[in-house]
Amino acid sequence: MTSLCRLLRAQREEERVPLLVLRIPEIARVGGSQRGGKERTLARRCLRALSEARTRLLRTGDVLAHDGGAHVVVALLSPARERECVAAPTDCRATLVRLATALRAATGVQAETGWTIVPGFIGMRRLQQAVDEALRHGAGERERHAFFTSIGHELRTPLTAIRGYLETLLDEELDAETSRRFLETAQAEAARMGRLVDGLHELALLDNEARGRPEGEGDLIAALAAALDAVVPAAGGRRTVISQLSWEPRRVMLSTDRLTQILINVVENAVKHGRSAGKVFVSAAQLNDRYAEVRVDDDGPGVPGDERRTVFILERRGVNARSSGNGLGLALVRLMIERIGGEVDIERSPLGGARFCLRVPLAPRP
Repeated sequence: MTSLCRLLRAQREEERVPLLVLRIPEIARVGGSQRGGKERTLARRCLRALSEARTRLLRTGDVLAHDGGAHVVVALLSPARERECVAAPTDCRATLVRLATALRAATGVQAETGWTIVPGFIGMRRLQQAVDEALRHGAGERERHAFFTSIGHELRTPLTAIRGYLETLLDEELDAETSRRFLETAQAEAARMGRLVDGLHELALLDNEARGRPEGEGDLIAALAAALDAVVPAAGGRRTVISQLSWEPRRVMLSTDRLTQILINVVENAVKHGRSAGKVFVSAAQLNDRYAEVRVDDDGPGVPGDERRTVFILERRGVNARSSGNGLGLALVRLMIERIGGEVDIERSPLGGARFCLRVPLAPRP
């Protein structure tokens, strides 16, 4: 990437230019005793394809460089372009997509992409850091795109059900019992869609909040009662019996609304992944002077030990998962609990399935 460094050093320090990165991981994965020859052959094919694409996709002042050690092809959009043409991020994303598509069409190789903005007069070390930053940025964008694609599908499902039930009620003459059943089902689907939208809203709020303890306290018992009421339709649909162990009221360092959202996600998860006509048990107790612990047990297949952290990651689901989902609910649980200094863990339940343990900081007694 020496040519890129020379070009950047020729710019004024205050200038900022977009840097596009395509990493070709398949080159590094070529194995066997002839790895060196195969790697060089694949690298030459990729560079030839990108050089041909450059004449169509890049402009005269743009630079294309190859870092053989890191298997990275870098395109620097020249600052000599007209200002309105360097419209990052739109121009960057569009150019990257075209370069990656041209590479895949010519060689069948899939590239990892990313982009960032770098200042002029940058050294080799800082340039390598910028390349790594661009790839992280690209990975994050791809993850968000896949996540919101999944969310769109998840919203479409209850919306289609609601529309179908309402259209049937409007177009056909149904008896009172059937009409009420259709309305209750549509209401339950609307509530499920509302919780999903609320989850997205909470996720956006968590991203915008300053780190540290959010303001406000909440009532743990009130949140438990509201959460159990909210999951009654889901439990009824699977004929699941939910039982609870009562506990003295205590204030916790999280608003009642947010705590209710957390508990709905955990209890509903237990209902979904437990046995049909099975059991869910909810209990709360004071763990010590600092924390209250809520336990939610189900009788499903449980969560293997190596998955007990990954199930809290967006779009990650366990191998034993019995129903569809996008991982938003449990990801929100972890984000909200850890943001206030709490913890969430999964253990083996005495019922045979999973036990979710939520440790929530207690509010100081007056």
